[in-house]
Amino acid sequence: HKVKKSESICETILRLTRKDGTYTNTEAEVLDCMLVLHADHGGGNNSTFTNVVISSTGTDLYSAMAGSVGALKGPRHGGANIAVVEMMKAVINEIGYTEDEEVIKALIERIVKKDFYDNKGLVYGMGHAVYTLSDPRSLLLQEKAKELAKEKGMEKEFAFYQRFEKCAKEVLWQYKHKHVSSNIDFYSGFVYEMLNIPMELVAPLFVCARMVGWLAHNIEDKCYCNKIIRPATKYVGNLKEE
Repeated sequence: HKVKKSESICETILRLTRKDGTYTNTEAEVLDCMLVLHADHGGGNNSTFTNVVISSTGTDLYSAMAGSVGALKGPRHGGANIAVVEMMKAVINEIGYTEDEEVIKALIERIVKKDFYDNKGLVYGMGHAVYTLSDPRSLLLQEKAKELAKEKGMEKEFAFYQRFEKCAKEVLWQYKHKHVSSNIDFYSGFVYEMLNIPMELVAPLFVCARMVGWLAHNIEDKCYCNKIIRPATKYVGNLKEE
């Protein structure tokens, strides 16, 4: 397969990852939406901050990008959507695509109590440090996921994801008295599955999208600051008294 100038980046990715090289307009639109939503998330996220910190030393752009990739591949950052996929596989294997919300809640309670899946007590894909009421990226992606699920004949699976999100909100409020909503990672892994994107390509695609944001913040820092970033640290332990 060769790159075609007439195709968009998303169309090229879909064609090159498939043996028959075919894709639908809906698939290309959904992947394009994913990459746009992942492109930037402010300067405070880990990989973007890493990029600006490294670049502030005056080193080359390639080093800054490599550092950002290293930060992004961590499971608490860019690897989060894969964590959601693995968790949901375990959930579906345990209770199937049940419509019984009480069964779903009971399993989520087990997750919270560290009695199911990886025993860490985390419901992956739920909650966000910045988007505490709702994640607009997740809301946009849900709309696109709904379109794709209909085209793929996977409406049952999509409906289960929505039920799980609804139940997770209720359980997390009950146990942590904290309002949370799904973040973009909750649905993105499912969307990649519907697009038949191999899981090993999920993080690299995130990098392709986020590289736009990294570069934008890198340039902005050069234009308006251009000083080495040296975060202050403060010792908070106890000093030995004489």
